[in-house]
Amino acid sequence: MEWTGYIAAILIGISLGLTGSGGSILTMPVLVYLFRLEPALATTYSLFIVGSTSLAGAAGSYRRREISVATGLLFGISSVAAVLLTRHFLLPAIPATLFTSGSFTLSRDMAMMLLLSALMLAAAWSMIRGKAQGTDTPLPGKWLLLLYGAGTGLVTGLLGAGGGFLLIPALVNLLKMPMRTAAGTSLFIIALNSLAGFAGDVGHFELQWPLLLTLSALALVGMALGTRISQRISTTGLRKGFGWFVLAMAVFIIFKELNT
Repeated sequence: MEWTGYIAAILIGISLGLTGSGGSILTMPVLVYLFRLEPALATTYSLFIVGSTSLAGAAGSYRRREISVATGLLFGISSVAAVLLTRHFLLPAIPATLFTSGSFTLSRDMAMMLLLSALMLAAAWSMIRGKAQGTDTPLPGKWLLLLYGAGTGLVTGLLGAGGGFLLIPALVNLLKMPMRTAAGTSLFIIALNSLAGFAGDVGHFELQWPLLLTLSALALVGMALGTRISQRISTTGLRKGFGWFVLAMAVFIIFKELNT
């Protein structure tokens, strides 16, 4: 199972390189189902793997001028604050068992994975059904960007997900960005959120650094491959393909959680 996990780590990077998202969607199932980490601990590992890989990808996007730093910082102000507050106050306050009825028990771990899959379904629908956007539509106000950034930070802090599967629909459909610019900006925001969340966790968990660094290195290899491939694929294909990928992963998580 571990070898499968190492291969999946490369796919995490490829996903981030292709679309500026999707890495965390793969990372959590890989860590939970293949490396047998508890979801709460897996969120910390996910933050580091996705954050470090996204940072490398954002640097490449900046060199190609496929990134909006101003938009990324507006998102980042509120999203980083939301990540830190969620990791320090909300997540520790959630009880291990949320609901019990007969033989069915809804644990915190199951609820986290099901919530992740529900958000993935909504994002997938938005990307598959959404129409291509132009670049001449005025951007929403700063308050809307700050509010959306806070929501993304809440998801990142709670689920260890970089939030790219929420960011890409927002950047493409709300901010009317071209897909490649949205991908680069998403990587920048994901890096800010994830690394801030991981920094806040250092010292609170015992981490397996060899595993963490190995998975991160493999994801970086995948990132380089994904970035090369993305330059040869149409933006419409990227958007819809990413949507179908997110949909498939959401269905898998729901099936896995309800049949364990």
